[in-house]
Amino acid sequence: MHVKNSIRILKELQHPSGLFLAAPSSVYSKAWIRDTIYESLALEKHDLKAAIKAYHALLDILLKHEFKIDWAIKEKPDAAFKYIHARYHPETLEEFHEEWGNKQNDAIGALLFQVGRLEKSVGILRGVKDYRILQKLVFYLGRVEYWHDKDNGIWEEYEEVHASSVGACVAGLQEVKELLYVPEEYLIKGREALDNLLPKESITKDVDLALLSLIYPYNIVSEEIALQIINNVEEKLVREKGVIRYIDDQYFNDDGEAQWTFGFPWLAIIYKKLDNVDKYKYYVDKTINVMNSNGELPELYLAASQVGNENTPLGWSQGMFLLAMES
Repeated sequence: MHVKNSIRILKELQHPSGLFLAAPSSVYSKAWIRDTIYESLALEKHDLKAAIKAYHALLDILLKHEFKIDWAIKEKPDAAFKYIHARYHPETLEEFHEEWGNKQNDAIGALLFQVGRLEKSVGILRGVKDYRILQKLVFYLGRVEYWHDKDNGIWEEYEEVHASSVGACVAGLQEVKELLYVPEEYLIKGREALDNLLPKESITKDVDLALLSLIYPYNIVSEEIALQIINNVEEKLVREKGVIRYIDDQYFNDDGEAQWTFGFPWLAIIYKKLDNVDKYKYYVDKTINVMNSNGELPELYLAASQVGNENTPLGWSQGMFLLAMES
């Protein structure tokens, strides 16, 4: 029942353009590159055609804004608005121009990773234009020098060098190097930066929920580092109704810590891959226990509340649950 419900929710969040809304709320009724990737990743085994449509829509966005990417490759961006944007109108594919943490290198790495993986497995690129824009993304990451570029990261907040962003770029570049020209220097510098950062997320964050992405889906860290990350997350971030993003997170914290639901299925996926069946079942059960009466996963719960925030259902959360159930 929960699996079918999650599939239904994801399909309802997919716009006719192919892009996914992050959630049906007024705040999140926009298409993020990253959210679309995680939601389409979850749908792959159930509706591959819908997943591929999402990637084509993302490539169409980049082709629509190709002049901006050309600009950034020619001259390293010196302002946030010159970076590839993070959020788009699901119908017009236009950027949302309001102030936001739009420097998100991880989203570009994630797109390269997923498109490269699917191109090699089933073939999704439509022709010369798709290859051209992907090659430009490779050069874009090199131009911004992602390995030490201070971006806003997965949480769209403070500009720092984030291990989760660097790792996403390394994984993406690694995945497309058989399809495109990827200077080896880009990979070497990225791996060196990761070695210097891990197991921390950044200079200010010793532990962060975003680090789980380096284990799944990217599988870009050693087993030793993966276990350190998992142990740190469980010891310091896991709470009753979800996983906090990092210590002293200020987002939605008026009534206590914001506990993000997708942390539970994310840990379930990872423990399944580690063949720890007991921990896998433990986190699947915890995920089901924080669903509302409609089988929906909110973005987060506040510590003192039994009701999730307005961003319900969060497509990313439903997607992680679906992936946990099929992993």
